[in-house]
Amino acid sequence: MLRLVRGDLRQAPVEALVNTVNTVWVSGKGVASGVRRAFHENYKAYVQAGQRGEVQIGRIFVHDRGVLARHRYILNCPTKKHGRYPSRMEYVEEGLKDLVRVSRELGIRSLALPPLGAGNGGLPWPEVRQRIQDALKPLE
Repeated sequence: MLRLVRGDLRQAPVEALVNTVNTVWVSGKGVASGVRRAFHENYKAYVQAGQRGEVQIGRIFVHDRGVLARHRYILNCPTKKHGRYPSRMEYVEEGLKDLVRVSRELGIRSLALPPLGAGNGGLPWPEVRQRIQDALKPLE
């Protein structure tokens, strides 16, 4: 079941959090900044993965925090190439496809995600919301 809820993503009672990132490992503002402060080990892993070329558009970078963690997985979804450029809808769509794949692969039963690319990324929320709803329908 898909529910739209306002609030602090980091407080959601879910198994996985989706974090918006870029491909140059700069965690600037918005959701990524809050996740960086709350889950510093994810940020370190994200930077290291970026240096190895593993943070790419259309690929979720998974950080597994372990089975005892409140939010076991942080699913880093690139919605832009660089923080100073706007997000692109096709990047969001590619990320959502991989999010579905990763969720199935890992057996994730609950996740929380922000309005991908619609905050500081500049994409229109109504369009992003529809893309999210359409993409996640197979997980219901």
